[in-house]
Amino acid sequence: MMTTKLMLACAFAIAITPVAQLRAQVQTIVPEVVPGAKPVTVERINIHGAALEGNLEGDAVDREAFVLLPPSYEKDKKRRYPVVYALHGYSIGAEQWTHEIHVPQTVEGAFALGSKEMIVVLPDSKTIYNGSMYSSSATTGDFENYVARDVVSYIDAHYRTIPDRQSRGLVGHSMGGYGASRIGMKHSDVFGALYIMSPCCLSPMTGGGPGPADQMKERAIANEKKVAAAKSPSDLAAASPGFGSAIFATAAAWAPDPKNPPLYFDLPTKDGEPQPDVMAKFTANAPLVFIDQYIANLKQYKAISIDVGDQDGLRTDTGKLHAVLDEYGIANSFEIYSGTHTSAVADRFQNHVMPFFSKNLCFTEGCR
Repeated sequence: MMTTKLMLACAFAIAITPVAQLRAQVQTIVPEVVPGAKPVTVERINIHGAALEGNLEGDAVDREAFVLLPPSYEKDKKRRYPVVYALHGYSIGAEQWTHEIHVPQTVEGAFALGSKEMIVVLPDSKTIYNGSMYSSSATTGDFENYVARDVVSYIDAHYRTIPDRQSRGLVGHSMGGYGASRIGMKHSDVFGALYIMSPCCLSPMTGGGPGPADQMKERAIANEKKVAAAKSPSDLAAASPGFGSAIFATAAAWAPDPKNPPLYFDLPTKDGEPQPDVMAKFTANAPLVFIDQYIANLKQYKAISIDVGDQDGLRTDTGKLHAVLDEYGIANSFEIYSGTHTSAVADRFQNHVMPFFSKNLCFTEGCR
């Protein structure tokens, strides 16, 4: 049985993990502009989320998205294209994601360097607490199916896509890497190739933490006080700007409670003490916990790639994900590159992500 001290450490570690690991994509190294790169067309659109309707948090149901159309799209009216869906990290939305992976420059550069032309879509999942975790929750809305169903259906209906799973790729970084892992495991009927970049939140904490138990308890109690004082989600968000909202974002995504107004979620502690029932819900949403249920789905992918920086605190869990795939005989590539959590994301997108999908997606209708 877990001791009270260890359980408290676990609860605190879960509470602060998003703060330490769901960093926005900042301080990235920008690749050089590729000479002769042809311009892509960038469209800023809104996509209605049927899966988000009725969310208790009051988050937007119509979400912004950016669509990058390849250079030949307007000229070759009969041509259809595969699509890559790229998921942003915590604390940012779709617009900031465009700046931090430096699109359209990196997409144009990838095409100029030999990647086949494809459509790239950047959907938005920023919530009132700065991130949806790409999860299914009555409180935040079902962002998992928003991405896998609503966004994909809209893009197929409004653009010249190849509407086949083998012509759809899914990639994400940090919280988006968590989203790519989660959605990828559950929706292999929608996507055919998967790229996971520096994914957060793969495993639940089993103990430890950054400080002694009294500091953990103090932090947990402070969060509880904020929740008790809040009269609405906007009140709580205002009291916890930036990464201070991370614990509330994860609670809303993983421990929704429709009978607990006005915030409609449960925290993993009460009076500073861990609540096993709520902590179990957090654990149930860790991909390394539920991956064994989706091995058959993962085996359907033509290709899976995983990467992480050698100076990234997420390196260990990312390696564990690779190891599980290897244990089940699921082909995947895994690279530990030189860099931090954020330093190489733009370079990786141009020089690794885009070429990966160029190689592994289907570029003709009806291919098998």
